[in-house]
Amino acid sequence: MDLLKDNIPKLVKKLAIPASVGTLFQTLYNIVDTFYAGKISPEALSALSKSFPIYFVIIATCIGVTVAGTSLIGNSIGENNKKKVLNFFTNTIYFGVFISIVITFLGLTLSENVYKLMGSTNTVTVLGLKYTNIIFSGSILFILVVALNSLLHAEGDTKTYRNVLIFSFFLNIILNPILIFGFLFIPPLGITGIGIATIIAQFISFLIILYKVLQNKRVKTYTKEYLYPKIKFLIAIFFQSMPITIAICGYSIASAIIFKYVGMTSEYATAGYGAATRIEQVVLLPILGINTAIISIIAQNYGAKNFSRIKETYFTAIKYSFFIMVASGILIFLTSAVIPKFFSDDLQVIEYGKRYLKISAFVLPAYPFFFLTNGFFMALKKSENAMINNIARNIVVPIIVFYLADYLSADYDSFFWLWVIFQWSVSIILLIIVNYYIKNKLEKSRAIV
Repeated sequence: MDLLKDNIPKLVKKLAIPASVGTLFQTLYNIVDTFYAGKISPEALSALSKSFPIYFVIIATCIGVTVAGTSLIGNSIGENNKKKVLNFFTNTIYFGVFISIVITFLGLTLSENVYKLMGSTNTVTVLGLKYTNIIFSGSILFILVVALNSLLHAEGDTKTYRNVLIFSFFLNIILNPILIFGFLFIPPLGITGIGIATIIAQFISFLIILYKVLQNKRVKTYTKEYLYPKIKFLIAIFFQSMPITIAICGYSIASAIIFKYVGMTSEYATAGYGAATRIEQVVLLPILGINTAIISIIAQNYGAKNFSRIKETYFTAIKYSFFIMVASGILIFLTSAVIPKFFSDDLQVIEYGKRYLKISAFVLPAYPFFFLTNGFFMALKKSENAMINNIARNIVVPIIVFYLADYLSADYDSFFWLWVIFQWSVSIILLIIVNYYIKNKLEKSRAIV
């Protein structure tokens, strides 16, 4: 594939489909964890659901490292600057190691307080910590995998990571029941086993990605000069990654706020909502795949100053994503009564999951505008714009919705209807902002060039 010359719609499909398939198996991985947590107890299911805002700090960091590496390496490829490509790649790895140490410390220190802030019972908090402590202890593996993979993504290779995620999914299916319930000489570890299975899968993923990267033609040209950390490149990676990492961490705040309000109803409502969001994540996969595609395409074309292809890429992605989400929303609405039964036999958990999915179906078509706008700005090395978007959606809006719902004494359903209204408002504003940016920034830059 030539990201600078090939047909844009075809490129989006070629890059997005492998990325979407990979993310599908990553999400199915989480669904398997949720399924087995439900088999342990409703409290274990609630604990795993509430771990998401905490665990999401690792996910946000991985996204920040991925975006920084992919966009900076991709821009350097577009500029045809081989030295910058290798320097950015090397320093992305160094940066990933450093930030993983910070994340591990914060996770092990603060997780208990976060569980308590969400109104968790002592039982749920203890179960949750058994899982999150394992995950944070192995956070370096998560971050090294995406740091290494940033070179492959920048080149347009989304298939390798897809294959790794598929392999991890099947490995997780084997490991989870063995480690949770015990087998032969392995004692039953309960929810701790879910965390250990995840770390084992990540370690094997790291070995596979490392092997693939070592076969890369650019990496084979390495000399000693590229092996040392360089402050200039580390600073560039920091300022490209940290705004989006910090902003996406805001999603943890959004999730914690939602769990706090939902938890005021009951832990069963929390379990039902948490289980339902796993399915919501599945239907968002095509959007995340398309977002991965446009970051790679836009980053290279921005480096090569092909501004017209940037505009075409963004609006092509928006068109595809919107229609996919409309179809997904209809499907979710029609199957809302069936899906929660996969995760729990408890009638209350099933009922709350069903009620959330019926409402969620109406907000799904709004999400592409948010995700793709972030991808657009991150590929242009404008992480500060993406940070503002995320702060607005993931911090400001949830706080407004929480206090408005509390003021109105909104019940479970009314709270999520307020969420739908505000999410649509933010998404429409973002579309207007990107359209303005393209006309007043990119098109003027093209005229100057």
